[in-house]
Amino acid sequence: MSTTPERRTAIIGDYQTAANDTGSPEVQVALITERITYLTDHLKIHAKDFHSRRGLLMLVGRRRRLLDYLKDKNKTRYETLIGRLGLRR
Repeated sequence: MSTTPERRTAIIGDYQTAANDTGSPEVQVALITERITYLTDHLKIHAKDFHSRRGLLMLVGRRRRLLDYLKDKNKTRYETLIGRLGLRR
């Protein structure tokens, strides 16, 4: 399992924009980034796990689409998010 419920709650708390916010692009990108980090570490150990590799590529694509959406809607939110997450681009 990639993230524990406690870790997930902590990530949501760090990136939410309002009190009950769990679905904003910032929260979604942060959760996806956590899963991408886990899968990247997994694939370093299990190099031939092609099913997980496909899942990783799908997650990267989903994160890219969410970041593109956020960039179109609000450039400053996009820039602060990639700065906080340490993403290139």
